[in-house]
This record gives sequence, C-alpha cells and structure tokens, in this order.
Amino acid sequence: MLPSGTLFRMNNALQLAEINARWVRDCTCTLKESATQAVPGDGNANAQILFIGEAPGKSEDIDGRPFVGAAGKFLNEMLATIDLKREDVYITNVVKYRPPDNRDPLPEEVAACAPWLAEQVALIDPTLIVLLGRHALERFFPEEKISLVHGTILQKKMGDLDTRNFYALYHPAAALYNGGMRGVLLEDFKKIPGVLKHLEATRD
Repeated sequence: MLPSGTLFRMNNALQLAEINARWVRDCTCTLKESATQAVPGDGNANAQILFIGEAPGKSEDIDGRPFVGAAGKFLNEMLATIDLKREDVYITNVVKYRPPDNRDPLPEEVAACAPWLAEQVALIDPTLIVLLGRHALERFFPEEKISLVHGTILQKKMGDLDTRNFYALYHPAAALYNGGMRGVLLEDFKKIPGVLKHLEATRD
C-alpha cells in the first residue's frame, strides 16, 4: 500500500494534467491560431517553487515544454547551483502559446490565459512564485520596475486566492547577452533557498 503522502502527490499530478488538458481544449487565446501547440508547463505538481516566464519561444513551441532553449539551459544551470533540478520545481508562462515572431503578448492574450495560470497556482500552492523578467513582473505588479525590485520578495493577493509571495528576477534570456545582468541574476538566484526558508518559517 502506498503512503498517503505519495497518493497526495500522485493525485496532484493527475489533477494538474487534467487542468492543462481542459485548458488546451477550452482556452480562447487567439494565439492558438498561429502556434504549433500549447505549452502548459513542466515539472513538479507539488513544487514549493513556481517559475513564471512571459511566453513560449520558438523552441518551446516545437517541444511543448517551457524554457527548453538557451534560456532554459541557463535556468537549469542556475537550478543546479542551489541543488535543484527541473523535476523539483514547476515552470510555466503567463501566456501558454507562442506569439508570432516572439513579439510581446497582447493584453487580451494575457487575459485569455489568466484563468489557466490561476488554476495552476491554486493546485500547486507554491510557497514562492518566481517571476522571470519584466513582462512576468508586469503581469502581477504593473507599477514596479524589474531594475528596482529584482531579488526582493513582493506580496499580492492573486484573484480569489490567498496572498502570494513573489520573487522577481531578470529573465535568463536577457542575462545571457548582458554580462552585468547575468552576474546580478546569479546572485539573486542563489538567495532563493534562504528566501524559501524564511517564508516556510513564517507561513501560517
């Protein structure tokens, strides 16, 4: 007989798969028309850390998983610096379909995918939501600038959900081509275990 904790983890994974399958069918985002496929997310349905980027790019559109190109490889390397793997966290995007030519998602496209993201957050119930880049930050904190709040904890009530803890980082893709930004991102990333420990100590 499986331990109850194992059953809970399996149930969460099944529920997340069902959520993603339903939204792949029902999402009204018009990017469906040009994208190869949906990119719902990837990783652990019971993760303490949820990473949210902006939108899938070309590699993600082909593969069906988020952060699988150069930025994804860099993200994997950063996860390794804090003794984590992709299988330990959950990674998704604000928008679940690739915008044509990798343009910024339009407000109506973000809005169409918002309920999907909200259901993912509600089920996974992460201790920390890490926002990758300025576009992800703007989705939740439109008044903030990534250059001012990177590496800090932000809090906000997310719709009908409880108040959530966010942590803003520069986007791995931008940092790849900017040496100064890369150094800052690596330093901010290494703080995540300490941030998580602090939040766990104060949660509930």
